[in-house]
Amino acid sequence: MSLTETDIAAREALKERLGKGARFDAPNAPAEDLLLARRGTAYFARKLMELTDDDLYAPSAIDGLSRAHIIVRVSYEARYQALALEALDKGEVLELPEELPSLDLAATLPARALRHLFQHSEVHLNVCWRDLSEDQWDAALTLADGTQTTPRALPLMRAQGIWQGALDLGNGARLKDVPKALAL
Repeated sequence: MSLTETDIAAREALKERLGKGARFDAPNAPAEDLLLARRGTAYFARKLMELTDDDLYAPSAIDGLSRAHIIVRVSYEARYQALALEALDKGEVLELPEELPSLDLAATLPARALRHLFQHSEVHLNVCWRDLSEDQWDAALTLADGTQTTPRALPLMRAQGIWQGALDLGNGARLKDVPKALAL
């Protein structure tokens, strides 16, 4: 998938409308992967908003997990990527506590808190992507699980995770809605 002339023109028009001080992706950022991740995030958000508060605690498409578990997993994945990018920006390596927050415990949060967790983690990650300099996109990065990569790989990871998360919610997301470039 590549950006069309219409996509490029729309991005330039947006930059002009927003003016100075607005954040934009670096020119060498992986635009196509970022687009997949951002569209996946919008799709997940739509599927999430279709659920009533009670529906959040119903079983997901994954045996033994509620939809709340899926929301927490998707949110934590975004949060850990954002924290790794913040550490990179400070010239540090992401250090997590010995014991990570429990998915089971977080899945008991009230519905409003679950929705806010998703929304805040999504905004946090997007801001971190937009704040990366051209040089940082190819810098060495250590993720929360110890994986060595670069920030350039993160948007595609996020796209795969968020689109899969939408399917895992089990409330009508369809495999045919997932971009072919992801091959889930």
